[in-house]
Amino acid sequence: MGPRTEPAAPATTRSTRTAIGGRTWLALVVVGLVGQLAWTVENMYLNVYVYDTISPDPNVIAILVSASAIAATIATLLVGAWSDRMGRRRAIIAFGYVAWGVCTAGFGFVGAPAGAAAPTGAALIGAIVAIVLLDCVMSAFGSGANDAAFTAWVTDSTDPGNRGRVDGVLAVLPLIAMLLVFGLLDGLTRAGDWKLFFGVVGIVTILTGAASWFLIRDRGVPARTDGILTAVLHGLRPSTIRRQPALYLTLAIWTVIGTSTQVFLPYVIIYLQRYLRIESYALALGIVLILASVLSILGGRVMDRIGKTRFLLPAVAVFAAGLVAMTFARELPAVIASATVMMAGMMASLATVSAMTRDHTPADRAGAVQGVRMILAVMIPMIVGPFLGAAVISGAANTYTSLGVVQPVPGPEIFIAAAAVLVLVPVLVVRRARAVRS
Repeated sequence: MGPRTEPAAPATTRSTRTAIGGRTWLALVVVGLVGQLAWTVENMYLNVYVYDTISPDPNVIAILVSASAIAATIATLLVGAWSDRMGRRRAIIAFGYVAWGVCTAGFGFVGAPAGAAAPTGAALIGAIVAIVLLDCVMSAFGSGANDAAFTAWVTDSTDPGNRGRVDGVLAVLPLIAMLLVFGLLDGLTRAGDWKLFFGVVGIVTILTGAASWFLIRDRGVPARTDGILTAVLHGLRPSTIRRQPALYLTLAIWTVIGTSTQVFLPYVIIYLQRYLRIESYALALGIVLILASVLSILGGRVMDRIGKTRFLLPAVAVFAAGLVAMTFARELPAVIASATVMMAGMMASLATVSAMTRDHTPADRAGAVQGVRMILAVMIPMIVGPFLGAAVISGAANTYTSLGVVQPVPGPEIFIAAAAVLVLVPVLVVRRARAVRS
């Protein structure tokens, strides 16, 4: 007997709101949250791990982030088209999460042990190569399962009338994941117990993969007959871009917002620890994430009420204001207030472009579109953003001394640089509005 399926969500107008069942909500939250938990570890704590146990050079972090983004994009392109061809997503999600968890647990076995000196010479090069390769493998499994199959399944399961609420909740999940990691696992990283830290997250991801087999139902999307390579190339052809300008301009807006995010996000924990020297940064971030999560959920409801296009620019303006405020915040209360505005604006902006992208996604190509999304919304930002951040850090030449060794450290300049990137958003919004009207 084949897997149980449910019919794909029908097309509706924005004013029509289709109810989402409890089982679907449970799958959205559980599978989505654990995926973001694993990405939080990879996107933020893996950078701290590399900084502490392998090399403090910001360019090493930039290389790590960029290489994993390329691997993730290739995987999403192929796996997304493959899931469209099969007309099923469940098996890819389940297997991918299990493999994702195994790779995450493996991070703790690369790098210098707690209390040992960071590697040098040939050992340093070997450690860098090993961590980059493992991160690329992990990113391939994670992106195939989460960015390709799970994200396509969310598109299959929603419609324009309820995507604001759904993407508002999904936008909160990274914040909740950060909160869980900071609150429950940060002590392990402070103690240098990285193997247990990565192992716990890996096991949770493996168990979620197993549970998703029973929790997720495929939506009965008709399988496509064209080949995987044909489907991949279809989304990259100039003729396709000309036929769907609103979709690609929406993704271009996502590129700019994502690039801004990646200028500062890979370095933000190091900034709080080493530059501001905030010992209670985990508590501060916990407060920020709770407040930003509430604001993001409320924002999703407002988005459904007033429309995504009208909501986008105010959300980006809030994000930019928070970034500028972070540039000047030094004391803990000011950091909490500024970071709350910054994170709430960032999540609201990302939720809006995500929902807009789903609205413009053809029903029979939800998987293939995820590959294009990965190029424009993930790969390009994760290549350009971290290297821009690294250049800003190197140019500012901020340092701190640890055990008599002077090391580079991120400074507040990363936030003003991130805000500067966002000036491109209004230009693209105007062009998108013209494309929608034409």
